[in-house]
Amino acid sequence: MAERVLVTGASGYIARQVIADLRAHGYAVRGTARRPVDGLDDVVTADLAADAGWAEAVAGCDHVLHVASPFPVGRPNSDDELVRPAVDGTLRVLRAAVAAGVKRVVLTSSTSAIASGHRDGRVRTEADWSDVDRSPAYAKSKTLAERAAWDFARESGLELVALNPGLVLGPLTGPGVNTSVDVVRRLLVRDVPGSPKIGFSLVDVRDVAVAHRLAMESPIAPGNRYILAGDHLGMREIAAVLAEEFNPRGYRVPTGSMPTWLLRLVALFDPSVRQALDFVGRPELVTAEKARSELAWTMRPARDTIIDTANSLIDMGVVAIRSKKEVAV
Repeated sequence: MAERVLVTGASGYIARQVIADLRAHGYAVRGTARRPVDGLDDVVTADLAADAGWAEAVAGCDHVLHVASPFPVGRPNSDDELVRPAVDGTLRVLRAAVAAGVKRVVLTSSTSAIASGHRDGRVRTEADWSDVDRSPAYAKSKTLAERAAWDFARESGLELVALNPGLVLGPLTGPGVNTSVDVVRRLLVRDVPGSPKIGFSLVDVRDVAVAHRLAMESPIAPGNRYILAGDHLGMREIAAVLAEEFNPRGYRVPTGSMPTWLLRLVALFDPSVRQALDFVGRPELVTAEKARSELAWTMRPARDTIIDTANSLIDMGVVAIRSKKEVAV
């Protein structure tokens, strides 16, 4: 009988790819969600903010991949709006896993729990933790939730692995555009006049999905964190990739710079842009060497990920198809 894996937040962007990869490798998959999930019959209604449903969700499961996590559209009114749900929700899942005798939990954390709040320009590894006193709310929530998970694992004896992806891009597999993919959408539809001085360490959602399975299967993974992210790319570099590929197809991707004062002005009216202010002039420098060497994990080129993301947005109807006769200016 195939091992059964619980994937939390099964309707989410990363979780859908994780589920597809697990099923392709012969695992039985159960998901948690607040609504039905297309293509997944075994779904249990469970919410990170409540105990109801979690005992049923983990029952009979060999592993738990805890992918679900709150992600803000804009800056919250207070840090606790993100921190408390992230910490409490993570602990709720881990307690249920221990009670059910689950073999291993793989936690989806973030590079935001590693590289945020630092000013020294050093490349960060899994030995680093974000400075929560200097971090925005989202990074603070990811850092404190992961720290709480490790404390719980040490006390309970639970096998735990944490994965720390950077900005996750790649093809959509369902409706809706999450905050990370919206970076590409905004450039493709020229929703911004240029690129602000911010950048990201990118990773493809398909590669993140593979890493979850590898972390679940590897005998040496328990007790470890793994960064999943490539080299830092500025938004102008992302825009240049998109312009080269899509401007000949009628799009008008802006490749110039966007001054910070203009970003601040736009942020007054756009909550998602307001969140970007936290990243101005603060490059995220990390290395995924540990995941490569210990998990035999590989990443596809960032260019391929960026182009596949954009093509997916067009194919899904999120971004309109342009006529080739429309010449970029």
